[in-house]
Amino acid sequence: MSMPGQTIGVSVFTEPLMNSLSIGRDDLSLAYMLGTIGSSFLLPWAGRKYDQFGVRPVVVSASIGLGGILLVLSKIDVILLKTLAIDNNLLIVCIMIVVFLLLRFFGQGVLTMASRNMTVKWFDQKRGLATGFSNVFVSLGFSYSPVVLYDLIQNYEWNGAWMVLSVVAICIFPVLVILFFRDNPEECELEPDGFKNADSKSKKNTFKVIKNFNLKEARRHYTFWICALMLAMQGLYITAFTFHVVSIFEFAGLPEREAIRIFQPSAVIAVLVTLVASYISDRISVKPLFILKGISACVAILGVVLLGSTGWARILIIAGNGVMGGLFAVLMSVTWPRYFGRLHLGAISGQVISLIVFGSALGPIIFSQSLTHFNSYQNGAFVCFFIYLLLTIGVLWTSNPQKSLLEV
Repeated sequence: MSMPGQTIGVSVFTEPLMNSLSIGRDDLSLAYMLGTIGSSFLLPWAGRKYDQFGVRPVVVSASIGLGGILLVLSKIDVILLKTLAIDNNLLIVCIMIVVFLLLRFFGQGVLTMASRNMTVKWFDQKRGLATGFSNVFVSLGFSYSPVVLYDLIQNYEWNGAWMVLSVVAICIFPVLVILFFRDNPEECELEPDGFKNADSKSKKNTFKVIKNFNLKEARRHYTFWICALMLAMQGLYITAFTFHVVSIFEFAGLPEREAIRIFQPSAVIAVLVTLVASYISDRISVKPLFILKGISACVAILGVVLLGSTGWARILIIAGNGVMGGLFAVLMSVTWPRYFGRLHLGAISGQVISLIVFGSALGPIIFSQSLTHFNSYQNGAFVCFFIYLLLTIGVLWTSNPQKSLLEV
């Protein structure tokens, strides 16, 4: 449900939106960047509200908010160019900043954060395995969504596609949330993993949580920042790639349809990686998974650099994006409750998602400026490559904060 607010859901609307509003790629990228940055500043607040009110009020409100802004987007050309009769390019960009801020806040931010937190709060020993089931659908949904949206646009045009998504977000999803979402097992007289009044001796916990860190305490740890920045870099690169994917392939001499279809094989790889990584994450440290994620990201970016010059480039992009996409969902679910506990999970994960959203704001403008000033996307890709490489090396010095408390 967060897909319409994710870059992978916005990317297929990029070209028709530019044509309908008569604005350039740099202008749209700038509006998207500033709107996304604005939404990132609101997410720590949303995380605290999640801790305060629980999952159902937060997700219902976010879903209705997302549907409302999608409805506005479906009529954005009529509103700006006909109803308001705006012919000032700067004013159009300023209005789009606000629109993108709300779209990203409700979709990419709140829906993602709240739903993921609810799931991980219900499991402890088998958290990785349990979230793996949901992560499979997340990986499939995200990877196939550009194709589905592309077909929706072909059948109903871009504004009709957004209207369909709006109806689903306002009328259908909130009902499912009210019926099936529950914030934590304790309010249902259960304990994580479904145990009820279980003998503590029968529950073996490989990664015991000694202390529930608050956000301020979590921020003091080197591990928090390296892991969060690694996930934020995925937001930056994937956003840049998906936002400009059609243009990237066109400059490499490849057709638009091939650009959209590249997400499908990545989805298959992402699902397989999600299943395997989710299963083993209950048994091993997340550090090797972060290292693998960094390596796969570098492979994918190398494919972008080489696209059009070798047939292997598309394979590198597919494999790299698939592996890093499958690992992202697992690491985002498992890392924070394991390292810092469940009590302040909303505030901590809200801060992490804020960094991810901030990173995703920078991606499109970096690639857009690379194209504008160097007539190529390669320079922007190289920036992502070297930052990912440095962060992957930095992961080697991370450790579980709970482990140091056990040693004391």
